[in-house]
Amino acid sequence: MALGKVSVHNLNLGQGAVTEIERYFLIIGPGAKNVGQLIPLNNDSDLDAQLGIPPNDLKTQITAARQNGGDRWACVAAPIAADGDWTAALEKAQQQGFSVEGVVITKPVSTGAELSAMHDAAVAVSNTYGRRFFVLAAAAGITVQQTWNEYLGERQALTKDLLAPRVLVVPQLHGNDLGVLAGRLANAAVSIADSPMRVATGALMGLGETPQDKEGVPLPSAILAELDKARYSVPQTYPDYPGVYWGDGNMLDAPASDYQVIEYLRLADKAARQVRPLLIRRVADRRLNKTPASMAAAVSAFMKPLRAMAKSTTFAGQVFPGEIESPKDGDVVLVWKSKTSVELFLKIKPLNCPKDLTANIALDLSNDD
Repeated sequence: MALGKVSVHNLNLGQGAVTEIERYFLIIGPGAKNVGQLIPLNNDSDLDAQLGIPPNDLKTQITAARQNGGDRWACVAAPIAADGDWTAALEKAQQQGFSVEGVVITKPVSTGAELSAMHDAAVAVSNTYGRRFFVLAAAAGITVQQTWNEYLGERQALTKDLLAPRVLVVPQLHGNDLGVLAGRLANAAVSIADSPMRVATGALMGLGETPQDKEGVPLPSAILAELDKARYSVPQTYPDYPGVYWGDGNMLDAPASDYQVIEYLRLADKAARQVRPLLIRRVADRRLNKTPASMAAAVSAFMKPLRAMAKSTTFAGQVFPGEIESPKDGDVVLVWKSKTSVELFLKIKPLNCPKDLTANIALDLSNDD
């Protein structure tokens, strides 16, 4: 004999959105107030109250970032002492659960070993917390004792033979270049798939005064071109075209690597962040198995965030493309390595983007009526 029983359960199928952290940065640097604290900031924040009234490097870069970051700009500031250690601020942010897309370290580096340490720290955080980020680092600007050629040689030596794929380094030529780029990358009006070189994004705002060397020579475009070749990220101008813009966001990666520019790394990191929670939900879930129906369902689920990244919009006769091309069959593959171990392979394809444009003009001297 038995008694009747009825139960109703809410099933969680894991169909919700994954929280996005793109365009949210942790900015670490010497400050005049709240040293050792983590301070969330946005466009409404009083920087004098939070970072101190006296001029300081952190406040200078954050002011430039906010000016270029658009109406949804926000960040976490981490003031440190003039001789403070950025690694302590970074670890504190991880322990307090701040997930960010990028870490900006405003204190200029003087050796390649410091840049390598920043890359190593990014990898260590990924290994420990599963959080991916890139690092925006600063190199010193020119001093009043240097010519442009002397300065260039110093900068070239800093990055020579250096491999730090998660680090982008900006020479502080105008004093706030790092903050300007950080804001440009954080602007919500622009896709993370866009290069900071994109002219349609608009001219840089609030960039400091054009520097001169000890002989009074203003910053030459040839020096900017050589710094770009040395894998620095620098501003640029176009003759007879108003405004100052940016060049490529160069990562300190090896030649022939897939991640030599920041927009490619940002896309791969976003895809990884979107897929990771889907993997976690499937730990020891027998609904993911080797049967054809289960494999097809899993492939469809893992392709969903890629389809969202690829979604485009058509407005006023123009197509505003998604972040990547639409995924195709074969772009998501599941491989069972054993009865309990499965490996996922995903392929994302950035859209073509013109950075070197050439026009060829020919005369038509025919005598046709």
